[in-house]
Amino acid sequence: MNIDSHQHFWIYDSTRDAWITDSMGALKRDFLPAGLAAQLDANNIDASIAVQADQSELETLFLLELAKDTQRIAAVVGWIDLASPQIEKRLQFFSQFQKLRGFRHVAQAEPDDRFLMRAEFTRGIARLQEFHFTYDILIYPKQLPAAIDLVAKFPEQRFVVDHLAKPEIKIGNIASWATQIGAIACNPNVYCKLSGLVTEADWHHWTPSDFDPYLDVVFESFGADRLMFGSDWPVCLLAASYQQVKHIIEDYVDRKAPAAKEKIFGANAIHFYDLKAHANGLAA
Repeated sequence: MNIDSHQHFWIYDSTRDAWITDSMGALKRDFLPAGLAAQLDANNIDASIAVQADQSELETLFLLELAKDTQRIAAVVGWIDLASPQIEKRLQFFSQFQKLRGFRHVAQAEPDDRFLMRAEFTRGIARLQEFHFTYDILIYPKQLPAAIDLVAKFPEQRFVVDHLAKPEIKIGNIASWATQIGAIACNPNVYCKLSGLVTEADWHHWTPSDFDPYLDVVFESFGADRLMFGSDWPVCLLAASYQQVKHIIEDYVDRKAPAAKEKIFGANAIHFYDLKAHANGLAA
């Protein structure tokens, strides 16, 4: 089973999707399962995990509706207001959806770099484990210190760092980020997605070798058992095709960790998001 651990869907709305700026014109249209299916077929990927792009429960329900009708959506990572006083009731409601495996908040957009450690937010994180939900950490490097504290506070909660915490590849910054990645990876409850690399590089002038130093860091820090491939489609289209994104990771793994290929392109995502039943269904 080959799994794309990170991609998005939307029906484009200029007001709701204001994060898509004029420089991101390629994203100002609808992206739905039929469009992704062609990419999965062309790149030998069996299924994907659809991740929230909008911060609303409507987004979560939208993705779940798509997943209900699309077997190749193995799981959904939705959004919920983790700081809500009603978090218990909302988690209870969402626990009925088998394909909903976890939640994410766009913490990278929060002006407070310590947002992840706010008391009202951590109260919500504390409730996820009883419902067997994961949490995707979407941050910039400046927010890694708070993320390190968060994962240490909840050693039994399953976390995954999206997009390597968005290192500054375009300008070559690596030292501080690498140290903090090493620190967060010391927590065995934390995984990392090999995704989002091309959009942190120079969109029009990157080369595959630009990414090796950053991949070296996460492979050394997390090891082969806690890394998973993600395309970040369609956001990746700002800088690369789906095929190019997959090739960057595939080529690196073939060169430096060939024995880990099955884990990185499927088994680790199946384990982290508990997709065994879905994987068996697709394989049947």
